[in-house]
Amino acid sequence: MNFKTQHRLLALAGFFSLTALIGCVANNAQTSDDITLKGGLSAQLIATSAAGQTTGTFNILSYNVAGLPAILSSSDPMKNTAYISCLIRDYGIVHVQEDFNYHATLYDSCDNHLYRSPTSGGVPFGSGLNQLSNFPYTDFERITWTNRVGPDALTPKGFTMARTWIAPGVAIDFYNLHAQAGQTDPFSTASWDEAALAASRSDINQLMAYINANSQGNAVVIFGDTNTRYTRAGQNMQDFLAAGFRDVWIDLVRDGVAPVNGTLPLTTCTPSYVSSQCEIVDKVLYRNNAFVTLTPTAYLIDDAQFTNPETLAPLSDHKPLEVKWNITTTANRSLSDQFGGPHGTNYNDVNLLPAAPKVSKVFLRAGSRVDRLGAVLTDNSTLIHGGTGGTYKELTLSAGEYVKSLYVCSGKKNNHTRIFYARYTTSNGRTLAGGSTTSECTTFTAPEGMAIVGFHGRSADEVDKTGAIYAPAL
Repeated sequence: MNFKTQHRLLALAGFFSLTALIGCVANNAQTSDDITLKGGLSAQLIATSAAGQTTGTFNILSYNVAGLPAILSSSDPMKNTAYISCLIRDYGIVHVQEDFNYHATLYDSCDNHLYRSPTSGGVPFGSGLNQLSNFPYTDFERITWTNRVGPDALTPKGFTMARTWIAPGVAIDFYNLHAQAGQTDPFSTASWDEAALAASRSDINQLMAYINANSQGNAVVIFGDTNTRYTRAGQNMQDFLAAGFRDVWIDLVRDGVAPVNGTLPLTTCTPSYVSSQCEIVDKVLYRNNAFVTLTPTAYLIDDAQFTNPETLAPLSDHKPLEVKWNITTTANRSLSDQFGGPHGTNYNDVNLLPAAPKVSKVFLRAGSRVDRLGAVLTDNSTLIHGGTGGTYKELTLSAGEYVKSLYVCSGKKNNHTRIFYARYTTSNGRTLAGGSTTSECTTFTAPEGMAIVGFHGRSADEVDKTGAIYAPAL
């Protein structure tokens, strides 16, 4: 959304009746399939070896589709959205922004992604953010910015998170965002006033805090419309770099050298937008974990394809940003899928494990449900997930003994799916169990020559979801 569009939006906001707005969102009536994890992974160039190591390639696209109502849009969304629908088919994961009032056209014209987030509505009800993916995803969340100002307060702008499964047991948290843009006073001649800069900083701080709380231990990719520039004084995008994230444009185009905040904007985008002197507000950032290694291999602006075939004009006022990736997982680690419900907070022990982890003790707390799961390693580090309720039980392993399997059952408590029962079984056939069995159960069994050495899932005062981390048995 550019400044001219913002001013039109402010000027017209008072004249929109609720009836007119409902009419604008009529094109959003259709929604996609539910976003729960389904069987069958996408036919991407991803392979898992017999030893359990995953390698392969995939690509992503970030595109602000300029889908505001035609009277407000800086594009021609009534015609362009159908063209966009066909063009985005070529990307494994697509993040769109401003997917407001032409959502059904975007999804139904010719897009064929298997897993698509349902619309949150047109202006002013929806955020305009959606993920279209050839990979299944779980734990989808929409979060609204807490400090919205000016025109940005007219819609619930914010970010989304989708835990996306590139292969069995291989998850990446993908974040889509549309940060706040520009001035709060439509009569100001300044492009950014202090209130808008403060809101922009608040957006970045809120996103970083959410990632710290909800993607602990996970690989993360953030791509979307940040409405930020590293050079713009008063913005704080560089805080992501300080927190260990990498920017693909900085890595591949600027040889790892970030622009300096407070310097002149990098706007030399002719003849190419792929330039060290051309910074755009659409960005792709990422971080790896101790299991998943992502390596960007290409940073591309695909604007030659994204043009109206009749007028040759761009389909949006933003550039379509593509990144190609290599992915590989650690050779001596493997993760199961997860089992349970979407509540609680994410946990993942993979970054906490030493190079050669060995469990010396397993424990749990349980009553009618499982309150806590955990283990102690031989280096005395302790892995704990869940609360303090229930009765405590533990099992100390003997020399050469390791955890071979974990059997868990789920059920409903206050309409939330939680882990009701858990049973560890060791290589010597000994068990430790607690909770109440149900009809919904699964077993995580370590592959040959490996042991369960940690966990990943979701928990709060009880265990909501869990999975196993495997490493060579010692």
